[in-house]
Amino acid sequence: MRKKKPIWAIIYSIFLTLYTVFTLLEVFVIPHDTVKADKADYASVYTNTKEDASDSEVRNSSSEKVEQVTTLSSDEIESDTTAEPTITKTDNGYIYTDSNMTITITQSYVNNTMVYVADIELSDIAYLKTGLADGSFGRNLTEKTSEIAEDCNAILAINGDYYGFRDSGYVIRNGYLYRNTKASNSQEDLVLYEDGTMDIVSESDVTAEELLDQGALQVWSFGPGLVEDGEISVDAETEVDQSKTSNPRTAIGYISPLHYVMVVSDGRTSESEGLSLLELAEIMDDLGCTEAYNLDGGGSSTMVFNGEVINKPTTSGKSIKERSVSDIVYIGE
Repeated sequence: MRKKKPIWAIIYSIFLTLYTVFTLLEVFVIPHDTVKADKADYASVYTNTKEDASDSEVRNSSSEKVEQVTTLSSDEIESDTTAEPTITKTDNGYIYTDSNMTITITQSYVNNTMVYVADIELSDIAYLKTGLADGSFGRNLTEKTSEIAEDCNAILAINGDYYGFRDSGYVIRNGYLYRNTKASNSQEDLVLYEDGTMDIVSESDVTAEELLDQGALQVWSFGPGLVEDGEISVDAETEVDQSKTSNPRTAIGYISPLHYVMVVSDGRTSESEGLSLLELAEIMDDLGCTEAYNLDGGGSSTMVFNGEVINKPTTSGKSIKERSVSDIVYIGE
């Protein structure tokens, strides 16, 4: 005869069954309230934060009326709302700031010429770089400054020394030696070292390999030097005719480690005459440069900021358009 289960065992079985059913319902069926951060909430926080920061920057740097022009993608909003860059538009230029740099761009009319100045302060020398047309070194490789800048994700860019126009002259780019052929004993090069300092050297005094061993990150071979050891180093009486002539110009200058200026002038138009090398040197000296160097000019002279060409490059003066070049100097992450 089959023995009956005790009453406590039946009650336990019922309780266990009910508990199992409730647990399954709790996990998989019964709805719950959830807390989810909406992107709009992040955007609101970001906007308020940046507006406050912008007001502070304006009070500290200029009394001019400004306009906030920063925009964000949804990915940027989700990743970090406190480290995003701001671009402030002023009456005569822009102020770009992020956690690694400040770039202040101004334009002014000097010697019947529109001159564009970018004052650059960096947290690390890694943000001052050079870019090559098509991303490669070669004599016949050229692209517009704006195209190379786009490929490099540059925040700010100017044309470089157009190394591809010549077969000689030292070329070191981002710490890599591409060309060690000496141009001439009188050739002056600009050297940017890994400690953030700049110096103007003569190719007759040092080899490209020695410069690399000394910590050269960039070597530009165009020239001449405009300011050396805090003194203007060009003379209107001794410069060649082309240097005396008013033309579009591009220059880079050194104020102190991690503090630089990039200058581009328009020229060859009725609105902008252009600058002589001496006039360019005087501008660099007035900006506080202890070293300043002339890069490729004429139709090559171009400044690109935030993806836009902000000056008026021209070769003949008859049309405003960029010339294709072999390389750029840029600021970027």
